[in-house]
Amino acid sequence: MPKNTNVYPTTLNTFRSRLDSVQLDLFEENEEEWEVPIRDLQPASGEKLKKYNAHSEDKLKSWLGVCTTNSAATPSHQVASVKQRDPKCRFIYIYGEHSRAPLKISREMLTFLMTYHQVMPTYLDFMLVFGAQSESRDLRFSGFREQTMISVPARGLPVPELGRSGRQYQLCYNLKSVTLKTEDTADLALNEWSIRQAAIHHQFDVEEGTTLWVVTKGHTDLLERFKELTGKGGRSEDRTFTSTQDCFRSSLAVHLMYCAWSTESWRWYIQWLESIIEARTAMALYWPQDPRHGYYLYEPQHIQNLQRWADKANEVIMVLESNADVMTSLRLYYEGLKDNAGFTLKSQCSGDISSFSARVEDIVYDFKMQISRAKLLVKIIGDRKELVLQHLQSQASERMETVSNNMAREAIVMRIVTIVTLIYLPATFVSTFFSTDIVKYQDQNGGSPGSGTYSQVAMMRWLQVTLPLTALTLTIAWLAFRFADESIARKLPAKLIQKIPRPPRLPQMGKQRKDSVLPLHKKG
Repeated sequence: MPKNTNVYPTTLNTFRSRLDSVQLDLFEENEEEWEVPIRDLQPASGEKLKKYNAHSEDKLKSWLGVCTTNSAATPSHQVASVKQRDPKCRFIYIYGEHSRAPLKISREMLTFLMTYHQVMPTYLDFMLVFGAQSESRDLRFSGFREQTMISVPARGLPVPELGRSGRQYQLCYNLKSVTLKTEDTADLALNEWSIRQAAIHHQFDVEEGTTLWVVTKGHTDLLERFKELTGKGGRSEDRTFTSTQDCFRSSLAVHLMYCAWSTESWRWYIQWLESIIEARTAMALYWPQDPRHGYYLYEPQHIQNLQRWADKANEVIMVLESNADVMTSLRLYYEGLKDNAGFTLKSQCSGDISSFSARVEDIVYDFKMQISRAKLLVKIIGDRKELVLQHLQSQASERMETVSNNMAREAIVMRIVTIVTLIYLPATFVSTFFSTDIVKYQDQNGGSPGSGTYSQVAMMRWLQVTLPLTALTLTIAWLAFRFADESIARKLPAKLIQKIPRPPRLPQMGKQRKDSVLPLHKKG
């Protein structure tokens, strides 16, 4: 771990514990996948550019010119020696296959890089948002950290052999951008957007002019942008490292590149959200009042969908505000360098800092405009959600009214059926009764009907069968009703079937106990 970063041993142990807890997710286990691209601009060998992809810790040490030997005094300890100076600008890119994949680096390689370049341990906090994960982790995390040691004499650890004067400042911050991953031309809502983070570490030696960049991100897009910025197609002032002032100007250009990257596509992402909300809620706003027209039937899931889009809009606000805060902190830090007595470049680079601050302010202003737009979208979503809720209640009322009307019509029909049944019931009973053998009007021998005959035996048999059957029918009906009532009671919550406690009985007026009557005292 770095030794010149003014941290306590307890803090270093805390960072070590964090690495232990996330090691399996943060680092790639397959050695064949390890790859750390390094680009050295204006190295000590005199070349303009040297580039290398390190695939192991030994190859990384070999590229940096680090040799380790056993100490003669203490054989159990190793002594490291370096054969070459730091280049004017070194760019180290740590990346994963995508934003939720492990980083293609081992823990040993990472700790060696941070120790060799004396990177402030706080940068680990920015790196821990990466690694294997199903959903984006710590998307709400954002920050800006700085460490300034540019006073005279040097407060840091000077290593002249490496081109390190000990007078340097370090910056750590993260920015977020949005990217369209997949596009569906048939359904706009099926487009998939991804918010991606980048963790940036920067060192600058104000005396030697050496610059270090350590960038952690999913994909290699920022690596390609750095290549374009410092390549043959870039501006000459962005890839010139002749003097300390040139190195400082080049570092400001790289900061602006990161800031510009974080502003891309936010306008189109917010516009996509606006289009989705308009398409999903247009009928709620422009619903025709004439019942002869057709209308859209909303369901409870539409409220959930609107809440999901509102969460995305609020997420946009949070990310844009964090980006604006980080850039404001970056601008204020460089403006503060002009008032720092240890910053010996303030007279030569004051104009560059002012130009840098103006560019950053323009970007922050653009962020504020997009934030206002996203806040308005959140308000629109809330209002539309209330409209959809009102339409849901209106649709429920219409359904209840339809059910009530149907029930009223059914009640009228049942009333008519009941009246007709009551009219025909006596005649039906009489016809049934006279069709039995109790009363006969026809002669059994085929003769003409007479005055009729009555059979006492048939009457008794009819009563013996009818009365028990009627009692059995009523008993079965009562048991069925009792079973259905108990089934409904078992399905209801226990609180709903508890009996309401009987209120306490109030004392009756005029009936008091004799001992409760206060005695009357005679006057005088």
